[in-house]
Parts: sequence; C-alpha cells; structure tokens
Amino acid sequence: MGQVLHGCATTTEAVRRAIQNSQDKSVAKRYGINPKTVAKWKRCGSVTDLKTEP
Repeated sequence: MGQVLHGCATTTEAVRRAIQNSQDKSVAKRYGINPKTVAKWKRCGSVTDLKTEP
C-alpha cells in the first residue's frame, strides 16, 4: 500500500530519509524544495508523518 499525501505535500518519507542521510548542499535543488525545508528535516529526529486523527 502506497503513502497517501495531501495536496500541498512536497516530501515523502523516502525523500526525508535521503535528506537526513545526505551530506551535500545540493539536496534542496535535487528534490526541488526550499532549503528551509531541508534544514527542518535535518533537525527532525523522525521521518514519519505525525498523526492528524483525534
């Protein structure tokens, strides 16, 4: 079963994992995302989505 993304989502768990494991600076350009997003996911401890259900 595939991952379900909302309409504004720019990253998947696989992309987030690649961001956290990368050492180069061009990762934002490679995935077409904002460098601030890369910085956010580098700081984050987990690559999984948070639950949005009550």
